[in-house]
Amino acid sequence: MNALLIYMLKTAFYLAGFYVVYKTLLGKDTLYLRNRIYIISSLVFSLILPFYTFHTNRTVSFQIFGKELSEIFVTGNSNAGFPNVKSFNITDAYGWIFIVYITGLILAGFKFILDSAGLMLLIHRRGTVGSHIIRFNGLRTAGFSAFGYIFVNDSLSPEEEEEIIRHEQNHLNHHHSYDILLAEFVMVLQWFNPAAHLLGRSLRAVHEYQADNECLNYGMSVVSYQQLILRQVFKSSIFSISNSFSNPSLIKKRMIMMTKKRSNALANLKLIMVLPVIAGIMFFIAACNKTNKVPVPTEVAPPPPPPPPVSTAKSDSVFTVVDVLPVFPGGDAGILKYIKENVKYPENAKTKGIQGKVTVRFAVETDGSVDNVSILKGVDPELDMEAFRVVQTMPAFEKPGIKDGKAVPVWFMIPINFALN
Repeated sequence: MNALLIYMLKTAFYLAGFYVVYKTLLGKDTLYLRNRIYIISSLVFSLILPFYTFHTNRTVSFQIFGKELSEIFVTGNSNAGFPNVKSFNITDAYGWIFIVYITGLILAGFKFILDSAGLMLLIHRRGTVGSHIIRFNGLRTAGFSAFGYIFVNDSLSPEEEEEIIRHEQNHLNHHHSYDILLAEFVMVLQWFNPAAHLLGRSLRAVHEYQADNECLNYGMSVVSYQQLILRQVFKSSIFSISNSFSNPSLIKKRMIMMTKKRSNALANLKLIMVLPVIAGIMFFIAACNKTNKVPVPTEVAPPPPPPPPVSTAKSDSVFTVVDVLPVFPGGDAGILKYIKENVKYPENAKTKGIQGKVTVRFAVETDGSVDNVSILKGVDPELDMEAFRVVQTMPAFEKPGIKDGKAVPVWFMIPINFALN
């Protein structure tokens, strides 16, 4: 799989874990600064943690077996020795997924650029030298802040304008715009991930709670402030990268938070729960198994031919995920062609009517040679032996796998389906 897709998938898992902790444990608390720091940290660490891996000496049950090649069908009819290769190639599927991701990334990035350009254009047209207040009309919103400016609707009364400017000034004082830019950046990268958008929405809500709280601390009564918000409830917000005073989707939550009992400092202990959640995700997606052998099937039917051996690996560690995959002469199609031309359906197995899929794993070493061949899933000793024999006799790969600029051994897995027609 493409390294970028793997990175984005890992990031998506971390974002989902962080959001679940926030939604279930932290979101209802009135510790707004803590919640803001948590969400920002979640966005940052979700981008960093996928680069971290750790090693374990034990085989994990959910281990990834490396690059999976297309399934090959070996028939036991008169055309034996000329197996049909399944037309679907998993590499092609990854290619299409990558194209879809890049397309979405471009569209999300383009929307972000358009929103930013719209704000910059408004600043250019309406801004005045020496003032960070910009007045506008016709945008159906009371006011918002972005890029160090406060945008206020001309239709407001002097009292409303004063309170909205105070509210938006709180956003500027806390530099909320930088948080929004970070959230938007993550949402562009993770456009497909609901958790990224939910964290971004939660961050905006925390911003509003912070600004509301400071307005109330300034001396305005809760009732008067709620009335001010309700007067703007039917007006829609604009620009996804701005903080908007009259965001309709937040009105109810903001009013609840204004009257909610303040959370005490002990609520910070809930942050401890994020550790096992993230540790579990890290163990699931970052574990790298350091094992040299995979057990060979032990079920041997009489009369037992010798079971397929397990060749000895040349390296201590074999990777499942690398930056550049090994290259076989002729590519993946060359591997399938080689097996097609060399595998033979065992006559004794045909006579007994034995069929099934044998899954073979092997490692491509740093010199391109095929080593550490083993049977992950066997069917019959004769079929297992034939699959083992063909893979073990494969010629060397033209290029080894590359990770962090160095040649490394890489796992491959190929299913060979012996079928009687």
